Amino acid sequence: MLLTLRLVLESFAFAWQALKANLLRTILSLLGVTVGIFSIIAVFMVVDSLEASVRSSFDFLGEKVIYVNKWPWNFDPSSPWWKFFNRPVPTVREFRQLQKMLPATSQRGVAIFVAKAGNTLKADANSVSDCVLQGVSYDFRVTSNVPVEQGRYFTAQEMDGGRTVAIIGATIAENLFPQGGAVGRQFKTKGRYFTVIGVMKKEGNNLFGGSSNDANCLIPYNAFAGIFAMSSTGMGGPSPSIAVKGLDDDPGLLSLEAEMRGTLRNIRGLKPRQDDSFALNRPEMVASAVGKLFNVIGIAGAIIGSFAMLVGGFGIANIMFVSVRERTNIIGIQKSLGAKNYFILFQFLFEAVFLCLLGGLVGIALVWLVSLVQLGDLTLKLSAGNVSLGLLVSVGIGILAGIIPAVMAANLDPVIAIRAK
Repeated sequence: MLLTLRLVLESFAFAWQALKANLLRTILSLLGVTVGIFSIIAVFMVVDSLEASVRSSFDFLGEKVIYVNKWPWNFDPSSPWWKFFNRPVPTVREFRQLQKMLPATSQRGVAIFVAKAGNTLKADANSVSDCVLQGVSYDFRVTSNVPVEQGRYFTAQEMDGGRTVAIIGATIAENLFPQGGAVGRQFKTKGRYFTVIGVMKKEGNNLFGGSSNDANCLIPYNAFAGIFAMSSTGMGGPSPSIAVKGLDDDPGLLSLEAEMRGTLRNIRGLKPRQDDSFALNRPEMVASAVGKLFNVIGIAGAIIGSFAMLVGGFGIANIMFVSVRERTNIIGIQKSLGAKNYFILFQFLFEAVFLCLLGGLVGIALVWLVSLVQLGDLTLKLSAGNVSLGLLVSVGIGILAGIIPAVMAANLDPVIAIRAK
């Protein structure tokens, strides 16, 4: 243990002296590694940040939820689209039957909801356009994220009676009621007056320029159905969706999916050999597609960045060959005094690794500075995993670039090496 520590300290001292003695050469060698590490880690940081932002944009879909829709979210364009086109959309009757027929041991809540974009809300002299009006049932807060910050959520009586009450997003509240105190106030849309009973927490814009809740206005489903024409085919009016929240002790929601499929086939009277006339969708489908997309982008970025890293590695190897030639006489003296081959090898290998680590640290520092730059709604974050990756790549490049010069130095004949000039 003491011998190893002494070897490391002496190798560090030799490396440091060699780097200081040739400062300009050291800096030029560092540039290649710095640019390479900066390129690779910057690419991974941007890709990770983009993926995190995209995933957070779909947080409103909830976790452990299965959605009943007409179309599958992972629709294959090569599939016979007319089969999906002719499917009926989920209905309130099916929602009620799912509530009754699905056992409590497989689900935590069942909700039906429907949305219509491009609505205008007015309150006195103020108005907000391009709002999303969303009709929801009572269990919607169980299956989706409804962060009520002011006021309260709907009561069961308000839902069943289709009363004209609403929970509005923060952006709607700020524009309709700039003086504050939105709860208890009224606004008008589609010829009807609604009373605000709650305001949702402000979330800000997501990566796509929209927001999940800030421009949303939630009203009871029955009130929504009274405003808009609802068709069983989804043509000529908004198409509702049914969401079922699964239990935490149901891995992969396999039990819930089986229960839902059997129940829906029974409700729709499908024969055993008939295909499903509905799609069971999960947020994991979106997450999986996003993950695959960014994996491809990350690999492509890493390949591009690796070329810069390769140039840096060749630069380090070249410098190490020069260093071996310059210190051949010193190597001969060390060997004549009893230095072992592994000591010489470790000395030069440590110098190459140390040089690459120094360049890698500078590259990571530059990436950290870039992460402080604000890019609109995208927040760049340098993760510990990416820092570790940068350091490991630096060590790997140092070993690959320094191993051949180090072996050459270790195998030099001491007599011939001492005579070298």
